[in-house]
Amino acid sequence: MVKLSVVVPFFNVQRYAPDTLRSLRANARDDFEFLLVDDCSTDGTPEILERAVREVPGAVLLRHERNGGLATARNTGIDAARGEYLAFLDGDDWLAPGHLPQLLDAIEELGCDFVRTDHVRCTGRERSVRRVPVGRRGEVLRPRDAILPAHRTTSVDYPYAWAGMYHRRLVERGLLHFTDGLRTAEDRPWIWRLHREADSFAAVSTLGIFYRRGISTSLTQIGDMRQLDFIRAFDQVIEETASDGDDADRFLPKAVRTYCAIIAHHMGSIERFEPPVARKLRAMSAAALRRMPQDVLREALDAMDADRSAVLRRLRRRPAAAGGGSVGSGSAGVGA
Repeated sequence: MVKLSVVVPFFNVQRYAPDTLRSLRANARDDFEFLLVDDCSTDGTPEILERAVREVPGAVLLRHERNGGLATARNTGIDAARGEYLAFLDGDDWLAPGHLPQLLDAIEELGCDFVRTDHVRCTGRERSVRRVPVGRRGEVLRPRDAILPAHRTTSVDYPYAWAGMYHRRLVERGLLHFTDGLRTAEDRPWIWRLHREADSFAAVSTLGIFYRRGISTSLTQIGDMRQLDFIRAFDQVIEETASDGDDADRFLPKAVRTYCAIIAHHMGSIERFEPPVARKLRAMSAAALRRMPQDVLREALDAMDADRSAVLRRLRRRPAAAGGGSVGSGSAGVGA
């Protein structure tokens, strides 16, 4: 019986994949499987993964014939997973030896749907610890209670799928899959859905995940059209939160405020985008602001600092333009 399935997507990470695979080997157990998803890499990554199947206990290689992005690659792994529990790792990150068994012990002892854990952010030679924004550690909590307050960083603002472990019943309930085709911000609708619909979770102080930042091939460093998928992702957050029954009015201010903060963040670094993408970003962000519930948006803008609020108010006043809607089809936002 497989106790734990670890889903690890790879795309053109030949420089970093050996570290990732060594860390998996240092976490292997007879009842663990490692689902290595090659998302149609065009560098030396496929050959590295072929060797890994022979060298890493429990490694299984899954290949995409077309590049589908991180969300789709993770879904491929989820669909193939046989474990009672699931975890994620990205193909350019790594784990401390024994981290997965330690985290598995924690979730089994707590008996909850999922656990969230801290991680180490690595930028070049710099290291910094990032904590789950949940004060009560090692205690089973109700995920819906960890969404608010709107004006503070909460558990839904810590979206990293690899910073935790998840019971298979979440797969069976349709809560663990990602929105297919999202190439950035894929974990935002995912973390919101987990917190709205799962029954229990806990935060644990198990520090053993090392997350690389500042990689030139990472989408967070590339200013092309794929970055604009955050619009589609947050439209989904708003739409699903607005349909959340009696709690919609409580949760929408948090969702809108977060969406606004992300738009302001991208506008603040708009110079890194190619000019046509920058124009698209402005038009799509303006359209997104107009789609939001306007009373909730006004409150969010009033609560933000003056500089970001001014940027967003100017955006909202931009004339509507053709092509200023959501990325992709089927991603209608509230009021669209």
